[in-house]
Amino acid sequence: MTGKSKVLVSAPLAADLLARIEAEYEVIQLPSANVLRGATAGEYAEVIGWLTTVKQPVNESVLAALPALRTVSNYAVGYDNIDVAAATDRGVQICNTPGVLDDAVAALTVGAILNAVRGLSRAERFVRAGQWVAGNAFPLTTDVHGKTLGILGMGRIGKRVAPVAAALGMRVIYHNRTPIAGEVPGGAEYASRDELLATADVVVLLVPLTEATKGFIGAADFAAMKESAFFVNPARGALVDEDALIAALRSEAIAGAALDVTVVEPLPADSPLLELENVTLLPHIGSATVETRRAMAELAVDNLLDSLAGRTPKGAVNDVKAGATV
Repeated sequence: MTGKSKVLVSAPLAADLLARIEAEYEVIQLPSANVLRGATAGEYAEVIGWLTTVKQPVNESVLAALPALRTVSNYAVGYDNIDVAAATDRGVQICNTPGVLDDAVAALTVGAILNAVRGLSRAERFVRAGQWVAGNAFPLTTDVHGKTLGILGMGRIGKRVAPVAAALGMRVIYHNRTPIAGEVPGGAEYASRDELLATADVVVLLVPLTEATKGFIGAADFAAMKESAFFVNPARGALVDEDALIAALRSEAIAGAALDVTVVEPLPADSPLLELENVTLLPHIGSATVETRRAMAELAVDNLLDSLAGRTPKGAVNDVKAGATV
């Protein structure tokens, strides 16, 4: 017995970051693969803080089993694994790690655009399969310069993607619920959702996942896109009706797609997506760089310690005193 308050850590942390928490609290480590449920969370009833990943559902039943909990620090920018309203009602501070992964995700998004349009992954498979040395010619692809990039959800990441796309010679348009006041990076122009879908040669989805945005893109949206258009999703799989996307790719209603996320992760071995040549599939690696994951972990630890000490965490998602999401 240490006499210290208990904190649960179910995210991978470097030794020095774990030591920062251990200096003030008794740390209980839970492998991230061990998912807590309401029926199993009771053994951690004394924990006052929890540093976790999106793999852990923090729902009403889990929160009810953790009556002493004051803070949940998510090691991610997304927090769709958390029932924020239920947490706020219970006075539990929710935190995430915004900002520190924007550049990494933006870079991956640009890479995914180039991969989709220029067929880089297909070309690499072509070489490995011996097609080049056999004298076969890889099919011609298309340029990105002179094309229109449509960004659905012009937030922090979109504002980093837009100027890079513009530097590659792309026209950039975007759609938000409300147009952005003033100049937008990359000279991006506002468009209605319908106009963006009908006009863009590449549609990038950068909308946060909430209950309201599940299934944000569906069959009607793919039907509205050009047959020559590409769809890129580095955000969340559940934003998309995956069956509708598969149908659009199979029928070549759109030219192709690049996905860093899918509805079920890891992607099941029997997923129809694996059978399609016109889709690039990545294993949710938008923030997966050494530097970015370190910055995320540091912020997650800062959020946890600041919140438990009564300080306002940098990554506050909700305002417990006001009873609302920030």
